[in-house]
Amino acid sequence: MRIIKRLLTAIGTLAFVLCFNFFLFRAVGDPKQDLARNPKLPKAAQDAIIEQRGLDQNQWVQFKHYVDDTLSGDLGRSFITNRPVVDELLGALPDTLLIAGVATILASLIGPWVGLHAAWKRGRARDTLLTQGCVALYAIPVFWLGMLLIAAFAQAVPLLPTGHATEPGSTATGFAHAADVAQHAVLPISTLTLGLLAQYSVNMRSSVVAAMQEDYVLTARAVGLRPRTIRRRHIVPNALLPVVTVIGLNLGFVLGGAITVEALFSWPGIGTLTMQAIQGKDYPLLQGLFLLSSAMVIMMNLATDLLYSRLDPRIRD
Repeated sequence: MRIIKRLLTAIGTLAFVLCFNFFLFRAVGDPKQDLARNPKLPKAAQDAIIEQRGLDQNQWVQFKHYVDDTLSGDLGRSFITNRPVVDELLGALPDTLLIAGVATILASLIGPWVGLHAAWKRGRARDTLLTQGCVALYAIPVFWLGMLLIAAFAQAVPLLPTGHATEPGSTATGFAHAADVAQHAVLPISTLTLGLLAQYSVNMRSSVVAAMQEDYVLTARAVGLRPRTIRRRHIVPNALLPVVTVIGLNLGFVLGGAITVEALFSWPGIGTLTMQAIQGKDYPLLQGLFLLSSAMVIMMNLATDLLYSRLDPRIRD
């Protein structure tokens, strides 16, 4: 019953986003007025485009067509490229999944490990060094962190490229192409990883410190269990629960919101596509991007909620 309630809540939220998505971008601008301001389009061409895209109809008729088309998998056509929005999204999504996915995996492994070792020696020099370092990383804006990495590893010590997914003009295929992409992905992945692991580390440290004060840990120490056994069997599994929630929630935002990092490194993903759509006032593409990002966040919230209930039986009860 609880799973069904969560599914219905997620579906209801997605339905609200679907409706809100349509009116949001019409509240900030009118596609017909944008076409009229284009001096390169004669009046006849403007009228033809408006009629072709259904912009001459009232908003409620447009809304009905929008909902029907969206439910059938048709998100419209881009104003800029005239390609289907679905094709534009599917073309950019793999590049975003690459850097966001790898960064999330690395941060999810390194961040909790750092937080655990800081909390285990809390109050000592190692705890101070690790915690203050993570707090500093967490406070640095991600674009500034990326610029520092560019200055260090692309300019001062020119080891890595500063942008794009491949070398411009490259015709490499197979392993050479994969190696080229991997080299270009190092700095974007490093930027996202450092920003995320700082948050995960601080959360893990707080959870471990709180878990070390629980009665079950004190009981385990009283019966003579070794510290490593207590840490592995009792502290870490319970301390990871809040961190898993943060990781799951962040995943949706990272996938849908890596705009700054992709723009900084000219990475051809969802973030760069969003910038292009904003600059070109490409309303269908913006609607598709907003819907995709929202759906990712909603699905990650649902998956995290279900996973949390599996990890902690008290939630199910």
